[in-house]
Amino acid sequence: MKTPEPSWSRRGVIGAAVALPVGTAAASAATPSVAIGDLSFIEAERRLVRAWDIDRSISNFDAAYYGAMPRVVHQDYLEHTDWVNRNNSLFLRSALPNLRRDDVLNRSRSEVAKLIGASMNEVALCTGGTEALYALITNYRPLKAGDAVIIADVDYDEMQYAMAFLEESRGARLVRMSVPEPSTDANILAAYDRVLRDTPRAKLLLLTHLSNRNGLVPPVKEIIALAKARGVDVILDSAQAVGHLPFTVDEIGADFVGFSIHKWLAAPLGTGGIYIRKSRQDAIAPYMGNRIRDADDVRARVLTGTINYAAHLAIPTAIDFHRAIGPEAKLRHLQRLRDHWIDGVKDVPGIEILQPSPAPRYGAVAAFRLPRARDWEGAQAMQKRILARNRLMVVAKRGLKSGPAMRVTPALFTTIAELDRLIAAIREEART
Repeated sequence: MKTPEPSWSRRGVIGAAVALPVGTAAASAATPSVAIGDLSFIEAERRLVRAWDIDRSISNFDAAYYGAMPRVVHQDYLEHTDWVNRNNSLFLRSALPNLRRDDVLNRSRSEVAKLIGASMNEVALCTGGTEALYALITNYRPLKAGDAVIIADVDYDEMQYAMAFLEESRGARLVRMSVPEPSTDANILAAYDRVLRDTPRAKLLLLTHLSNRNGLVPPVKEIIALAKARGVDVILDSAQAVGHLPFTVDEIGADFVGFSIHKWLAAPLGTGGIYIRKSRQDAIAPYMGNRIRDADDVRARVLTGTINYAAHLAIPTAIDFHRAIGPEAKLRHLQRLRDHWIDGVKDVPGIEILQPSPAPRYGAVAAFRLPRARDWEGAQAMQKRILARNRLMVVAKRGLKSGPAMRVTPALFTTIAELDRLIAAIREEART
């Protein structure tokens, strides 16, 4: 089935006096089709690469940090920046004729909600996944002194800090676990079942949907079900998953999700969100006693300071772009990028590829180890050498019980030629 082309241009006069830019007709004419459907790997690469303006003097394999905007999203963001700047507080105070600020921003909320299978009144937008998850974790109401909260080595650093803060501020007991390597569904589920069984006062579990350290995608649905069966709530860190792995909140049974929009959806920097199932909203208190919004409004659960409104207004265009590629086809292309470099180095003596997950439960993120970089100093040195010698950006990551690793994350704009340069660089590191 052919993926429909995006309707980039939805410009219209919303008020009698003001036109709000919502997409760009000029960008539409200049942007070739990005639907990749059943195209071959090479054909899909050629089609996607044309959609970005990227400096390739250094090849960037750090797409897990954030996603560079494709040309059409960048253009839309610039137009929104200009519009917000011209209308400034008249827009923010809803003083423009027939143009309420929240009505405009709700279009972005609505599109994000549709993407994850939620209703708009279950989604609030914020500045990124880290802020979203801090809001969910630190304002989790049911926790009592002596209750246990559980984290794993694959979880993101700052979210581990937020869970540790519950120990300092609320008298919770912090329980740490590690995910076995190499990971299989069976041993992952056994590890989570064991920690839940051995922690009778467990109340809250942090679960990472796709690990930024090694690319692990655990059996999320099954872990959430295990936890719920023991009366344990799960806060799901989907910062790397939204726009990367197609899913809906009902499919996986999630009640609380924090996520980024500026990573795999490639919206402007400073965009993220939270999801709270409507029936569980009371479990998350308003942010720091926030009374700007009503207590029954999900938006009271995030920080309400001034945001980059232009970035948030551009979110629907980013989601249109994602849909134009096709979510399943997009994931398949990201998996091909990952598979290409791994296939090129898996026979290197001494190399360890972390988390060779079974298809289809993996995306673009992966990591490797070489014998000369098994400690943190060695991993940092390798990152610097690969950058200096080969003009390639890979990232040394630590935090796993098994030790540091070199993370490799190609993006949709990564070329096969760049992947081949990465393969050559890893082989060079193994020889020296």
